[in-house]
Amino acid sequence: MEDKILTCKDCGAQFVFSVREQEFFAERGFANQPVRCRDCRQARRANGGDASTRGSTRPSFEAVCAQCGVNTTVPFRPRGDRPVYCRDCYTARVPAEV
Repeated sequence: MEDKILTCKDCGAQFVFSVREQEFFAERGFANQPVRCRDCRQARRANGGDASTRGSTRPSFEAVCAQCGVNTTVPFRPRGDRPVYCRDCYTARVPAEV
């Protein structure tokens, strides 16, 4: 094995995919080589992934908890035919997964 020069798909800069990194990828079973430079990978992680494909923010909707009556936000549009719970009430109602 030897160092490879790759081009970042985000910024277009060239970066080195070192032998040590290649060995790390092989140990972890990664089949693909990286497509982003270190700076772009870190920026992507800091932003929670690729926002351009998912939208810049996760939608949230206002609702009133059916159990305690507190105003809360949920990541789905309440339809009105089923109860909506705040995080605390939902956690108390759903059994913990083992």
